[in-house]
Amino acid sequence: MRILSIETSCDETAISIIDASGNIKKPKFSILADAVASQISIHAQYGGVFPMMAKREHSKNIVPLFKKSLSQAKLLIHFKKSSPLTEKQEKEIRKILDREQELIEPFIELVTTIKKPKVNAIAVTEGPGLEPALWVGINFAKALSHFWKLPVIPTNHMEGHIVSGLIIDGAIENGSQKLNKIEFPAIALLISGGHTQIVLVKDFMQYKIMGETRDDAVGEAFDKVARMMGLPYPGGPEISRLAKEGRVLPSTFTLPRPMLHTPDYDFSFSGLKTAVLYTIQKIKTFDHETKCRIACEFENAVTEVLIKKTAKAVEKYKAKTILLGGGVASNNFIKQKFGELVDSESYKEKKVKLYFPRKDLSTDNAIMIAMAGYFRLYRTKKRASIKNLKAKGNLKVG
Repeated sequence: MRILSIETSCDETAISIIDASGNIKKPKFSILADAVASQISIHAQYGGVFPMMAKREHSKNIVPLFKKSLSQAKLLIHFKKSSPLTEKQEKEIRKILDREQELIEPFIELVTTIKKPKVNAIAVTEGPGLEPALWVGINFAKALSHFWKLPVIPTNHMEGHIVSGLIIDGAIENGSQKLNKIEFPAIALLISGGHTQIVLVKDFMQYKIMGETRDDAVGEAFDKVARMMGLPYPGGPEISRLAKEGRVLPSTFTLPRPMLHTPDYDFSFSGLKTAVLYTIQKIKTFDHETKCRIACEFENAVTEVLIKKTAKAVEKYKAKTILLGGGVASNNFIKQKFGELVDSESYKEKKVKLYFPRKDLSTDNAIMIAMAGYFRLYRTKKRASIKNLKAKGNLKVG
C-alpha cells in the first residue's frame, strides 16, 4: 500500500510517501519521499510560534512541497497540455478550500497540470496541534481526496511520535527500513514543545495516558528559560549547548525537582521555570559561566524528573520497552541518562529496551504520520468521510 502523508500541526510543513506492507506485528516500510519546510527562522524573531503566521506559511509551502515529494518518489508526471476543470469540479474545489483561499489557485494549477499519482491513501494529521495550521493540511488532503478519489486516514500526531522510534537509523534491508522490535507493554515518554506525556502502550494503536504536564510542556520550559537567559529560539539546543559546558564547572546553583516524589505520573515545569527567573534576578554578574551553570542545573532537574516518573511507570506496568518521542527526545543528555537507566543491573536483568527516533524523526515529520496512519488503518479498517474530517487541536492519544 502506498501512503501519501501530510503533517501541518505546528511550524513544519511535511509531506512523505511510503510503501507499507505486512501486518501490525511485522510491518514493512519503504520511504519513497520525505520533504519538510521549516518555519523556525520566521518564528525565531518572535521567540515562539504564531498560529496564523504558521497557517500562512503552510498554505504557501504545501503545493511546492507536494510536487517535490512526488518528484522524489518518481510519481510526478505532467500532462502534455493542461486539463481544465469542469465548472462543477472547480465549484467543489473552491468549496472545500474555502478556509484556505490562498491555496485555491495553486491547487487548481496543480491538478490541471499533473496526472493522478499512484498512491492508495492519504494520511493526514487531524490533531493535536494549532488548529489554524492543522486546517491547511486537512483541507489540502480533502481536496486531493475529492479530486483524485483517494481515501483519507485521519492520524493522531502523538501516535506518530510513539511509532517514530521504530525506524533504525541508516539500516535498510531488502529495500525496506529495518525496524526495532517493540515488546509490549511499553511506556512512551512524549516530550516536545507542546506536550509532555507518559503513555502506556499495550499494543500499536492501544494507548492509555498515565500522566501529563499540568502546565508548561518540557520543550516550552526550555524555550522560556532560554528567553530569560537571552538565548535565541528554539531554546532547547541552546540550553543544552551551555549545559554541556556547565558540566565541567563547579556547581553553584540548586533548582527544585517539581513533583518528583508525587504518587502520580504527572509533571509540572512552571515552578521550575519561575525558580530559574528568581535565580537570575539575584545574580549581579550574569556572565557566560553563570549561564552555563544555570543551564546545566536546569537540564539536570528536568532530566531527573522525566526519568523518575518514567521509571515508576515502567515498574508499575512491568514494561518491556521504553519509547522516547518528540523534539526534546533529541536532547543528548536526556538520551544519555535514559541509556544509563536501561544499562543498570535491574533493567538489564528485566531486558528492558530503549528506543528513540533518529534526529529528523524527533521533530514533526510526515514519515511518522504515514506509519501511524498505516497502523490505524490496519487496526480499524476505517477511512474517514471528508465531510466529517476536521482539525482537533486538543485531540488525545488513545
